[in-house]
Amino acid sequence: MMLRKFTQIAAILMIAGTPLALTACDKEGPAERAGEKIDKAAEKAADKIENATDKAAEKMEEAKDKAAEKIDEATEHKN
Repeated sequence: MMLRKFTQIAAILMIAGTPLALTACDKEGPAERAGEKIDKAAEKAADKIENATDKAAEKMEEAKDKAAEKIDEATEHKN
C-alpha cells in the first residue's frame, strides 16, 4: 500500500514538473548565445568571401577579354 502511494506521488510530481522543465529549456544560456554569434559571423564571412570571389572572377574575365583583344590585334598586324 505504501509503495503504491509513493508511486502515485512520484507520478504526480513528474507530471507537474514537466512544464517547468520545458520552460527552462526556452532560456538561452551563454553557450547558445555564443553559438548564435558564431553562426552570424560565419554567415557574414561566407558572404564576404562570395562577394570577393565574384569580383575576382569579373576581373579575370575582363583581363581575359583584354588579352584576347591584344592577341587578335597582334595577329592582324602580322598578316
